[in-house]
Amino acid sequence: MSKKVAIIMGSDSDLPVVKNAVVELNNFGVEYELHVMSAHRTPTEACEFSTNAEKNGFGIIICCAGMAAHLAGVVAGHTILPVIAVPMKSSVLDGMDALLSSVMMPKGVPVATVAINGSANAGILAVQMLALSDETLAQKLRDMKKSMADGVRQKDANINEKLKELL
Repeated sequence: MSKKVAIIMGSDSDLPVVKNAVVELNNFGVEYELHVMSAHRTPTEACEFSTNAEKNGFGIIICCAGMAAHLAGVVAGHTILPVIAVPMKSSVLDGMDALLSSVMMPKGVPVATVAINGSANAGILAVQMLALSDETLAQKLRDMKKSMADGVRQKDANINEKLKELL
């Protein structure tokens, strides 16, 4: 059985974007827990959660935060588990501040970072990491990739008909 994925949001207002990671984890049948914790407003809880995550059955932690976005770095500093950052778009700097805060980690504290608001890819990346030791998940990923490729091939087969409709 695969490990669980923790998804930590800096604010409950992130949920409309974060739900995309949940959808992907559900698609693959991966167990997860969703939490709201802040690197700045609840640092003790964030540190305790990440320090105990491994012994509590988690294999990966996804952190979603905007603006200064220190959540992923704080979590990564307290665990050996892989941490995936999802920089959240905000009204200030369109999420570039969160992106840069997420990718600029010091040596020894790596954080994998997906696109701004890229929580769906964070969910898929978590599944890929878990699939390294779970052949069932690996096969589901192969099936997903095949389905994606088949969809592109079908669009290629239909593109000339679409062009005729536009002309």
